[in-house]
Amino acid sequence: MTLSTELSTDLFIGGKSVAASDGSRFDVIDPATGQSIATVADASVADAIAAVDAADNAAPGWAALAPRQRAEILRRAFELMTERAEEFAQLITRENGKALPDARGEVAYAAEFFRWYSEEASRITGSVATAPNGANRILVVREPVGICVLVTPWNFPAAMATRKIGPALAAGCTVVLKPASDTPLTALAMAALLDEAGVPPGVVNVIPGRRSGAIVSAMLHDPRVRKLSFTGSTEVGRLLLRESADHIVNTSMELGGNAPFLVFADADLDAALDGAMIAKMRNAGEACTAANRIYVEASVAPEFSRRLAERMAALVLGPGLEDGVQVGPLVNQDAVDKVSQLVSDAVDNGARVLLGGQVPERAGFYYEPTVLVDVDPESALLREEIFGPVAPIVTFQTEDEAVRLANATEYGLVSYVYTGDLARGLRVSERLESGMVGLNRGLVSDPAAPFGGVKQSGIGREGGHEGVLDYTESKYIAVAW
Repeated sequence: MTLSTELSTDLFIGGKSVAASDGSRFDVIDPATGQSIATVADASVADAIAAVDAADNAAPGWAALAPRQRAEILRRAFELMTERAEEFAQLITRENGKALPDARGEVAYAAEFFRWYSEEASRITGSVATAPNGANRILVVREPVGICVLVTPWNFPAAMATRKIGPALAAGCTVVLKPASDTPLTALAMAALLDEAGVPPGVVNVIPGRRSGAIVSAMLHDPRVRKLSFTGSTEVGRLLLRESADHIVNTSMELGGNAPFLVFADADLDAALDGAMIAKMRNAGEACTAANRIYVEASVAPEFSRRLAERMAALVLGPGLEDGVQVGPLVNQDAVDKVSQLVSDAVDNGARVLLGGQVPERAGFYYEPTVLVDVDPESALLREEIFGPVAPIVTFQTEDEAVRLANATEYGLVSYVYTGDLARGLRVSERLESGMVGLNRGLVSDPAAPFGGVKQSGIGREGGHEGVLDYTESKYIAVAW
């Protein structure tokens, strides 16, 4: 998949590649070098409405298609993505910066959403029951919610798209995908793949654009749009919820996280370190599920901290496409500046640097893998998403203290718990205020499981059977026979 010959960098509307209506384009930057690798059409409000028009025109035919036919198209998309996994991985690394092994893992995960929802397409069932008074039957059917606006982030440009497109198409919905402007190329490649898989024109439309607020707002105020699925920051999620209120648009929100990683003294430290490396360093820490706050029982904290620093020191930092690189650059300069500020603030408030803590002198947007100890529990580093390769460690004495520290946040996406006591593990898991828990496991994401948070980490679930139900409406029919 070479950018110059195979991948269109125009908008994808109604099954065709089209230029932005006003001719605007923007650069896509390689985080490893800071240099432009492509220019992409910059969608306007007019383009967004054209995409809604295309989705509206395609909606009746797609909804009427037999579930098995929709399933076969999604299955073909899975097969094509699997066949072209390496091309997709390299494209993701070029525009996102993540190390190639991480990109390969993302592609495999992303493809699985097409396979899972190809299987779920024919399992969207209703129900029939007798009314309690016996007067009639209660017939409940599930119908497609309608035209969906999908807004995806830059950190997983393939997986966040397939996690929304898969269930939407399985349910019989048509979609307009607005990808992050840092990573539009993967989304455009996805559009071409779905077209090849047999998705009819207008069912999937992709509109990259820098004018995100204006174009998403315009779509949310079009009465034909009935669903918004957004993955991104809590701050932007709040704004989109307000926008969605004007037309009472059905919303799914996968928002920010501030994941605690709890290590009790009875845990298998080798397993806990393995889990910490996955939960913290997958995608160089640029994940809403990343371990943001590491709480370790005081008696084992020195050993855990030392060994974590040793493991992180062994990681190879560099351009994601280079052999052997395990930690690529962050996505842009703003990301580097934010991480630097959070670390500096923590150090100013008494944190001690065991490893890293610096921006290396090289082209691109890099930050060194970093381990901090003696972190003030009130520091900004523990209140905000780090979104970088920084592991702050705080000690605790008791189970109650660990739970209190873990829950002391407005977020509630995922938590991690390591302990050798199963009863304690389940007890603590129930007490943690998060939508997901990794119990003695540093990775929770699975296409077959419901992914989502509580508190200000979101509304609704993606993945699993719940994920497809989020793209349906229940219709109740009262009938007697």
